[in-house]
Amino acid sequence: MTAHDDSTVIHIARGPGGEVDVTGEVDAFAREVLVRAGFLITPALRGEWIRLPFDRGAKWENEHATWAADMLTAARYPVRLGSSLHAERPGSTAPTSPPRPPVMAAQAPPARGPRR
Repeated sequence: MTAHDDSTVIHIARGPGGEVDVTGEVDAFAREVLVRAGFLITPALRGEWIRLPFDRGAKWENEHATWAADMLTAARYPVRLGSSLHAERPGSTAPTSPPRPPVMAAQAPPARGPRR
């Protein structure tokens, strides 16, 4: 395993106020991965604040933080996930992305009644 400079590691952690946010070097691809996992990107005085929404509950936050960490790790980013954020893994590794809507198949036009 390669040692990484602490400034290059992406940290996903729960802050003192209970918020889940991301710090570290986040490039454009990592930013898109985080957005896909449910993180919000808000302009701040010193760059951007990357965080999960506040009103979803700890279980949801843990699942999405773990999902983000798993996706970033799969993309070979060095990631540190806060110990309070590990999701319970009863049988699967992380929540799946939302299901896609069903494909609209061509349908025959409705049957018409007899003409009068």
